[in-house]
Amino acid sequence: MKTLYNIKIVIGVCGSIAAVETVKLVHELRRRGADVTAILSEAACGIINPEALTYACQKPALTKITGLVEHVKYCGEGGEADLLLIAPSTANTISKIACGIDDTIITTFATTALGRKMPVVLVPAMHESMYHHPILKKNIETLKEIGIDIVPPKMEEEKAKMADIETVCLYCERAVNSKKLLGKKVVVSSGSCREELDDVRILTTRSSGKMGREMALEAFRLGAHVCAVSNTKIHGKIPCVENIDITSADDMRKAVLENIAGADYYVSAAAISDFKPKREAGKIPSGAEVKITLEPLEKLISRVNVKTIGFKLGENSVEEGKKLLEKKNIVLVAANKPETMGSVNAEYVLLTENGEKKISGTKEEAAKEIWNVLL
Repeated sequence: MKTLYNIKIVIGVCGSIAAVETVKLVHELRRRGADVTAILSEAACGIINPEALTYACQKPALTKITGLVEHVKYCGEGGEADLLLIAPSTANTISKIACGIDDTIITTFATTALGRKMPVVLVPAMHESMYHHPILKKNIETLKEIGIDIVPPKMEEEKAKMADIETVCLYCERAVNSKKLLGKKVVVSSGSCREELDDVRILTTRSSGKMGREMALEAFRLGAHVCAVSNTKIHGKIPCVENIDITSADDMRKAVLENIAGADYYVSAAAISDFKPKREAGKIPSGAEVKITLEPLEKLISRVNVKTIGFKLGENSVEEGKKLLEKKNIVLVAANKPETMGSVNAEYVLLTENGEKKISGTKEEAAKEIWNVLL
């Protein structure tokens, strides 16, 4: 999905060793549909050859301001660029921007962009001790206060490393998005639960967690603070959101109810267990017929008192979804068939008080459409 289609990005590259990662970053931005122009500071040119970024961007990389006033062409009033991304961003450049100092191609572009009030995203990269400098911390907060998005670094090996490429791209998508969920809190339950049958065996579902993941990521792109509740050991963590790890349906129920306070939306995308087996001690011997007692579990969706997006799976999912929509707080139901579970693609009938709408495509596309219908 071209999440940055027709978006013009200027990427400013500072003199951090993380500059060697920018060719890969540019390639990914372009795969997502962006048109990218690179600018490099003098220090960055000592780490990565501008020709490498010329190749990656398929247009000349800029290393200085000339009589063509490139900073105005791209970032001035009515300029060509939609976003200024500075990745990696050094402690030196961060503090200069915060203090209004303008003495490199990077800071000149930043000064122009901030004056125009266009989106700016900074991606810090430096040694950990530099990142913890109290004045730098203060300067980062200053930049946040004036609307600059700061991508949190990865703290590894005594370094504040540049965030991974997917995270940087997501922050770029968020910066140029509509921000319809800005200031909102969204809680998403996602994926499968595991119910213990004995010391060895479990009962679970075929849910891959893909739909919950895409709903969480799209909510992040739209500006929300997202809390995702899932079995991260099985489905992995979702970037850019608050991840809460669970195992069983009881764990998921507890985690959602503990985090729902202050939420504006709850997305019930998880295949939460409907039954809990009566657990046997030890390992049930094999080779003989076994009878399992399944105890019904309370529906979590009935305990949540915020606007809720529900998912209904089954052969009669549309009819059952319409009944679910009658319950208070449920504002949208996505009805689908069992074959959607675990698949990359999806077909849904979206049910709201205004009627129904059929959609199909990847789950990323489906998530975008679900939020579009709701907002």
